[in-house]
Amino acid sequence: MRTTVEISDEHRAELLKIASHRGQKGFSAVINEAITFYLDHMGDKDESVKAALGLQGILSTREADQFDQNVTKLRASWR
Repeated sequence: MRTTVEISDEHRAELLKIASHRGQKGFSAVINEAITFYLDHMGDKDESVKAALGLQGILSTREADQFDQNVTKLRASWR
């Protein structure tokens, strides 16, 4: 099916570059792949959030404090 979608010049250029690397003239296949991936994984996000929320309160206060300290140390060493 053909349709019209508004995209930025930068996105168009990147899509054409990806298609070119694949040996394709246009970027329809790239767009189709991206839409399929997005739709396939949208439900996963909802399930992941639900699973994460189900873990609320599973750590003791001491474990949660230790976790926070470890995360703070890791973040300090990122740069």
